[in-house]
Amino acid sequence: MKKEPKPPYIFNSIAELHKALGLPKPLHPLVSLSNFQDMKADMTELGKGLMTNLYKISYIKQFTGQVPYGQTYYDFDEGGLCFVSPNQLISRVDGQRYDEGFSLMIHPDFLRPYPLGKTIKNYGFFLYSSNEALHLSEKERETIMGVFRSIGEELALPIDQYSQDVIVSQIELLLNYSNRFYNRQFITRKAANHDILTRLETLLSAYFDSRKPLTDGLPTVQYLSEQLNVSPHYLSDMLRSLTGQNTQQHIHNKLIDKAKELLSTNALTTAEVAYQLGFEHPQSFNKIFKRKTNVSPIAFRQSFN
Repeated sequence: MKKEPKPPYIFNSIAELHKALGLPKPLHPLVSLSNFQDMKADMTELGKGLMTNLYKISYIKQFTGQVPYGQTYYDFDEGGLCFVSPNQLISRVDGQRYDEGFSLMIHPDFLRPYPLGKTIKNYGFFLYSSNEALHLSEKERETIMGVFRSIGEELALPIDQYSQDVIVSQIELLLNYSNRFYNRQFITRKAANHDILTRLETLLSAYFDSRKPLTDGLPTVQYLSEQLNVSPHYLSDMLRSLTGQNTQQHIHNKLIDKAKELLSTNALTTAEVAYQLGFEHPQSFNKIFKRKTNVSPIAFRQSFN
Protein backbone atom coordinates (compact mmCIF):
# COMPACT_ATOMS: atom_id res chain seq x y z
CA MET A 1 0.00 0.00 0.00
CA LYS A 2 1.37 3.40 -1.03
CA LYS A 3 2.36 5.60 1.90
CA GLU A 4 0.47 8.88 2.10
CA PRO A 5 2.81 11.92 2.07
CA LYS A 6 3.02 13.76 5.38
CA PRO A 7 1.18 17.08 5.42
CA PRO A 8 3.35 20.15 6.09
CA TYR A 9 3.83 21.25 9.69
CA ILE A 10 1.89 24.47 10.38
CA PHE A 11 3.08 27.07 12.91
CA ASN A 12 0.96 30.05 13.94
CA SER A 13 3.36 31.81 16.32
CA ILE A 14 7.03 32.65 16.55
CA ALA A 15 7.33 30.95 19.95
CA GLU A 16 5.86 27.74 18.51
CA LEU A 17 8.29 27.76 15.58
CA HIS A 18 11.30 28.53 17.81
CA LYS A 19 10.41 25.57 20.00
CA ALA A 20 10.08 23.22 17.02
CA LEU A 21 13.46 24.35 15.63
CA GLY A 22 15.21 24.08 18.98
CA LEU A 23 15.88 27.83 19.08
CA PRO A 24 16.07 29.95 22.27
CA LYS A 25 12.86 31.70 23.30
CA PRO A 26 12.21 34.81 21.17
CA LEU A 27 13.00 38.21 22.70
CA HIS A 28 9.73 39.58 21.32
CA PRO A 29 6.50 37.58 20.82
CA LEU A 30 5.86 38.99 17.33
CA VAL A 31 9.38 39.48 15.88
CA SER A 32 12.54 37.40 16.04
CA LEU A 33 15.99 37.31 14.49
CA SER A 34 17.49 33.82 14.76
CA ASN A 35 20.79 32.27 13.68
CA PHE A 36 20.76 29.00 11.75
CA GLN A 37 23.64 27.73 13.89
CA ASP A 38 21.42 27.99 16.98
CA MET A 39 18.89 25.51 15.60
CA LYS A 40 19.10 22.29 17.62
CA ALA A 41 16.21 20.38 16.03
CA ASP A 42 16.69 17.69 13.40
CA MET A 43 15.22 19.35 10.31
CA THR A 44 14.54 15.97 8.65
CA GLU A 45 11.79 15.44 11.24
CA LEU A 46 9.85 18.26 9.57
CA GLY A 47 9.38 16.06 6.51
CA LYS A 48 9.11 17.85 3.19
CA GLY A 49 8.02 21.25 4.40
CA LEU A 50 6.40 23.62 6.82
CA MET A 51 4.01 26.56 6.73
CA THR A 52 3.82 29.53 9.05
CA ASN A 53 1.54 32.48 9.63
CA LEU A 54 4.64 34.69 9.43
CA TYR A 55 6.66 36.82 7.06
CA LYS A 56 10.17 35.40 6.85
CA ILE A 57 13.27 37.09 5.46
CA SER A 58 16.33 34.84 5.45
CA TYR A 59 19.94 35.62 4.69
CA ILE A 60 21.58 32.40 3.55
CA LYS A 61 25.34 32.72 3.37
CA GLN A 62 25.96 29.57 1.39
CA PHE A 63 23.69 27.17 -0.43
CA THR A 64 24.89 23.62 -1.06
CA GLY A 65 24.86 22.76 -4.74
CA GLN A 66 23.37 24.67 -7.64
CA VAL A 67 19.85 25.94 -8.03
CA PRO A 68 18.06 26.01 -11.42
CA TYR A 69 17.08 29.36 -12.92
CA GLY A 70 15.09 29.03 -16.13
CA GLN A 71 17.18 26.88 -18.46
CA THR A 72 20.46 27.50 -16.64
CA TYR A 73 21.95 27.38 -13.14
CA TYR A 74 23.27 30.03 -10.80
CA ASP A 75 25.94 29.47 -8.21
CA PHE A 76 24.69 30.36 -4.74
CA ASP A 77 28.15 30.33 -3.12
CA GLU A 78 27.85 34.02 -2.22
CA GLY A 79 24.44 33.53 -0.64
CA GLY A 80 21.51 35.88 -0.74
CA LEU A 81 18.11 36.84 0.63
CA CYS A 82 14.98 34.69 0.45
CA PHE A 83 11.50 35.99 1.24
CA VAL A 84 8.46 33.97 2.35
CA SER A 85 4.93 35.24 2.96
CA PRO A 86 2.41 33.85 5.48
CA ASN A 87 0.88 30.46 4.62
CA GLN A 88 3.43 29.80 1.89
CA LEU A 89 4.88 26.28 1.84
CA ILE A 90 8.58 26.19 2.73
CA SER A 91 9.91 23.01 1.17
CA ARG A 92 12.96 21.13 2.28
CA VAL A 93 14.96 19.87 -0.71
CA ASP A 94 17.02 16.72 -0.17
CA GLY A 95 20.74 17.48 -0.26
CA GLN A 96 20.32 21.20 0.48
CA ARG A 97 21.57 22.45 3.83
CA TYR A 98 21.72 26.01 5.07
CA ASP A 99 24.41 26.06 7.75
CA GLU A 100 25.21 29.76 7.88
CA GLY A 101 22.76 32.61 7.96
CA PHE A 102 19.76 33.83 9.87
CA SER A 103 16.04 34.50 9.56
CA LEU A 104 13.96 37.51 10.50
CA MET A 105 10.42 36.36 11.31
CA ILE A 106 7.57 38.85 11.60
CA HIS A 107 4.01 38.13 12.67
CA PRO A 108 1.48 40.11 10.57
CA ASP A 109 -0.07 41.46 13.79
CA PHE A 110 3.17 43.34 14.49
CA LEU A 111 2.72 45.35 11.28
CA ARG A 112 -1.07 45.67 11.32
CA PRO A 113 -1.29 49.10 13.10
CA TYR A 114 1.09 50.63 10.53
CA PRO A 115 0.75 51.46 6.80
CA LEU A 116 3.33 48.71 6.16
CA GLY A 117 0.71 46.20 7.35
CA LYS A 118 -1.10 46.82 4.05
CA THR A 119 1.73 47.83 1.71
CA ILE A 120 3.90 44.80 2.51
CA LYS A 121 1.71 42.89 0.05
CA ASN A 122 3.07 45.13 -2.72
CA TYR A 123 6.55 43.63 -2.34
CA GLY A 124 6.14 40.88 -4.93
CA PHE A 125 9.40 39.13 -4.01
CA PHE A 126 7.66 37.53 -1.00
CA LEU A 127 6.08 35.22 -3.58
CA TYR A 128 9.23 34.41 -5.58
CA SER A 129 10.66 30.90 -5.53
CA SER A 130 13.86 30.08 -3.63
CA ASN A 131 15.77 29.87 -6.94
CA GLU A 132 14.88 33.54 -7.47
CA ALA A 133 16.64 34.70 -4.32
CA LEU A 134 18.21 38.16 -4.15
CA HIS A 135 21.97 37.86 -4.70
CA LEU A 136 23.92 40.67 -3.08
CA SER A 137 27.09 42.43 -4.15
CA GLU A 138 29.63 43.05 -1.39
CA LYS A 139 28.46 46.64 -0.95
CA GLU A 140 24.79 45.62 -0.97
CA ARG A 141 25.53 42.91 1.58
CA GLU A 142 27.13 45.48 3.91
CA THR A 143 24.03 47.68 3.62
CA ILE A 144 21.62 44.81 4.32
CA MET A 145 23.75 43.49 7.20
CA GLY A 146 23.69 46.96 8.73
CA VAL A 147 19.88 46.97 8.80
CA PHE A 148 19.74 43.45 10.25
CA ARG A 149 22.23 44.48 12.95
CA SER A 150 20.06 47.47 13.86
CA ILE A 151 17.00 45.23 14.17
CA GLY A 152 18.95 42.77 16.33
CA GLU A 153 20.23 45.53 18.59
CA GLU A 154 16.74 46.99 19.00
CA LEU A 155 15.29 43.58 19.84
CA ALA A 156 17.95 43.14 22.54
CA LEU A 157 16.82 46.34 24.30
CA PRO A 158 14.01 46.38 26.87
CA ILE A 159 10.67 46.90 25.11
CA ASP A 160 9.30 50.44 25.46
CA GLN A 161 6.70 52.61 23.73
CA TYR A 162 9.06 53.31 20.82
CA SER A 163 10.31 49.77 20.17
CA GLN A 164 7.63 48.82 17.68
CA ASP A 165 7.90 52.11 15.74
CA VAL A 166 11.66 51.72 15.39
CA ILE A 167 11.59 48.05 14.35
CA VAL A 168 8.77 48.57 11.81
CA SER A 169 10.71 51.45 10.21
CA GLN A 170 13.81 49.23 10.01
CA ILE A 171 11.80 46.41 8.39
CA GLU A 172 10.44 48.86 5.83
CA LEU A 173 13.97 50.09 5.13
CA LEU A 174 15.10 46.49 4.60
CA LEU A 175 12.25 45.88 2.13
CA ASN A 176 12.94 49.08 0.20
CA TYR A 177 16.63 48.22 -0.14
CA SER A 178 15.61 44.75 -1.31
CA ASN A 179 13.33 46.31 -3.95
CA ARG A 180 16.22 48.43 -5.21
CA PHE A 181 18.66 45.52 -5.29
CA TYR A 182 16.20 43.22 -7.06
CA ASN A 183 15.85 45.86 -9.77
CA ARG A 184 19.63 45.81 -10.12
CA GLN A 185 19.55 42.01 -10.34
CA PHE A 186 17.07 42.14 -13.22
CA ILE A 187 19.49 44.45 -15.04
CA THR A 188 22.65 42.42 -14.38
CA ARG A 189 20.88 39.22 -15.48
CA LYS A 190 19.51 40.85 -18.61
CA ALA A 191 20.94 38.18 -20.93
CA ALA A 192 19.25 35.33 -19.04
CA ASN A 193 16.04 37.35 -18.71
CA HIS A 194 16.00 38.12 -22.46
CA ASP A 195 16.24 34.38 -23.02
CA ILE A 196 13.12 33.91 -20.89
CA LEU A 197 11.38 36.72 -22.82
CA THR A 198 12.22 35.04 -26.14
CA ARG A 199 10.93 31.69 -24.88
CA LEU A 200 7.75 33.37 -23.60
CA GLU A 201 7.05 34.85 -27.04
CA THR A 202 7.67 31.46 -28.69
CA LEU A 203 5.46 29.74 -26.13
CA LEU A 204 2.60 32.19 -26.68
CA SER A 205 2.85 31.94 -30.47
CA ALA A 206 2.78 28.14 -30.34
CA TYR A 207 -0.18 28.22 -27.93
CA PHE A 208 -2.36 30.46 -30.11
CA ASP A 209 -1.34 28.58 -33.28
CA SER A 210 -2.52 25.29 -31.74
CA ARG A 211 -5.95 24.01 -30.67
CA LYS A 212 -5.13 24.65 -27.02
CA PRO A 213 -7.27 27.82 -26.77
CA LEU A 214 -10.31 25.80 -27.91
CA THR A 215 -9.72 23.05 -25.35
CA ASP A 216 -7.99 24.89 -22.47
CA GLY A 217 -9.05 28.53 -22.88
CA LEU A 218 -6.73 31.50 -22.69
CA PRO A 219 -3.19 30.83 -21.41
CA THR A 220 -2.77 31.81 -17.77
CA VAL A 221 0.17 33.44 -16.03
CA GLN A 222 0.47 30.31 -13.88
CA TYR A 223 0.67 28.05 -16.97
CA LEU A 224 3.34 30.19 -18.62
CA SER A 225 5.46 30.51 -15.48
CA GLU A 226 5.41 26.73 -15.02
CA GLN A 227 6.55 26.22 -18.61
CA LEU A 228 9.38 28.74 -18.09
CA ASN A 229 10.39 27.36 -14.66
CA VAL A 230 9.95 30.65 -12.81
CA SER A 231 7.34 31.82 -10.33
CA PRO A 232 4.37 33.92 -11.59
CA HIS A 233 5.35 37.02 -9.59
CA TYR A 234 8.99 36.85 -10.65
CA LEU A 235 8.01 36.44 -14.31
CA SER A 236 5.75 39.52 -14.21
CA ASP A 237 8.31 41.64 -12.33
CA MET A 238 11.12 40.54 -14.65
CA LEU A 239 9.06 41.31 -17.76
CA ARG A 240 8.07 44.69 -16.34
CA SER A 241 11.74 45.55 -15.82
CA LEU A 242 12.55 44.60 -19.44
CA THR A 243 9.48 45.77 -21.35
CA GLY A 244 7.37 47.86 -18.97
CA GLN A 245 4.57 45.27 -19.22
CA ASN A 246 3.62 42.35 -16.99
CA THR A 247 2.82 38.78 -18.10
CA GLN A 248 -0.91 39.39 -18.49
CA GLN A 249 -0.22 42.31 -20.81
CA HIS A 250 2.10 40.13 -22.91
CA ILE A 251 -0.66 37.52 -23.18
CA HIS A 252 -3.11 40.19 -24.35
CA ASN A 253 -0.61 41.59 -26.88
CA LYS A 254 -0.12 38.16 -28.45
CA LEU A 255 -3.87 37.57 -28.33
CA ILE A 256 -4.57 40.79 -30.24
CA ASP A 257 -1.89 39.97 -32.85
CA LYS A 258 -3.50 36.58 -33.46
CA ALA A 259 -6.99 38.10 -33.51
CA LYS A 260 -5.92 40.64 -36.15
CA GLU A 261 -4.47 37.82 -38.24
CA LEU A 262 -7.70 35.79 -38.07
CA LEU A 263 -9.97 38.78 -38.69
CA SER A 264 -8.03 39.91 -41.73
CA THR A 265 -7.28 36.59 -43.46
CA ASN A 266 -10.37 34.35 -43.17
CA ALA A 267 -14.15 34.35 -43.17
CA LEU A 268 -14.72 33.32 -39.55
CA THR A 269 -17.34 35.38 -37.73
CA THR A 270 -16.09 37.50 -34.83
CA ALA A 271 -17.80 35.04 -32.46
CA GLU A 272 -15.93 32.13 -34.09
CA VAL A 273 -12.66 34.07 -33.80
CA ALA A 274 -13.39 34.63 -30.10
CA TYR A 275 -14.02 30.92 -29.48
CA GLN A 276 -10.91 29.94 -31.44
CA LEU A 277 -8.82 32.24 -29.24
CA GLY A 278 -10.13 30.68 -26.03
CA PHE A 279 -13.00 32.98 -25.02
CA GLU A 280 -16.19 31.48 -23.64
CA HIS A 281 -18.13 34.66 -24.42
CA PRO A 282 -17.57 36.77 -27.58
CA GLN A 283 -18.48 39.90 -25.60
CA SER A 284 -15.32 39.48 -23.50
CA PHE A 285 -13.21 39.23 -26.65
CA ASN A 286 -14.88 42.33 -28.15
CA LYS A 287 -14.22 44.29 -24.97
CA ILE A 288 -10.49 43.43 -24.80
CA PHE A 289 -9.99 43.98 -28.54
CA LYS A 290 -11.60 47.43 -28.45
CA ARG A 291 -9.68 48.41 -25.31
CA LYS A 292 -6.39 47.45 -26.93
CA THR A 293 -7.01 48.80 -30.46
CA ASN A 294 -9.65 51.51 -30.00
CA VAL A 295 -11.84 49.81 -32.64
CA SER A 296 -14.23 46.88 -32.49
CA PRO A 297 -13.34 43.56 -34.17
CA ILE A 298 -16.04 44.22 -36.79
CA ALA A 299 -14.69 47.72 -37.54
CA PHE A 300 -11.17 46.34 -37.79
CA ARG A 301 -12.30 43.70 -40.32
CA GLN A 302 -14.23 46.28 -42.35
CA SER A 303 -11.09 48.40 -42.67
CA PHE A 304 -9.65 45.64 -44.90
CA ASN A 305 -12.64 45.67 -47.31
